[in-house]
Amino acid sequence: MKAYRALDTFRPGAPFRPWLLRIVANETRNLHRSWLRRTSLELRVALRQDEPDLTPSPEQSAVSADTAAVLLAAIESMSHRDRLVLTCRYFLDLSEAETAQVLAWPRGSVKSRLSRALVKLRRALPEQLAEEVAR
Repeated sequence: MKAYRALDTFRPGAPFRPWLLRIVANETRNLHRSWLRRTSLELRVALRQDEPDLTPSPEQSAVSADTAAVLLAAIESMSHRDRLVLTCRYFLDLSEAETAQVLAWPRGSVKSRLSRALVKLRRALPEQLAEEVAR
């Protein structure tokens, strides 16, 4: 919708695809920033429960909150590019192809940067939590 509204800013004769992907990338960053402001980041490293219907105990909630805080702190300490590729791929649940389109990076760059970012993340985390991230 934003691209449609911004069509008057498109330069005739310029390539359309990069212009459109830049709008998508900027909008993704904006949505992500506002989402971070509104809610606390829920991370997938939460304790696995045998039955999804069970409400977590206070102890499980405390452990999950501590785990999330440690993981979030590690991610926030990473470089902008590492945070960006991890956010698109895991927090926004974009595929590698979608991440490549949004970031306007080649798909191979997404794969390699994601791999390097995960290695850096594992090194920054306590051993037990790093094993969870490796799964």
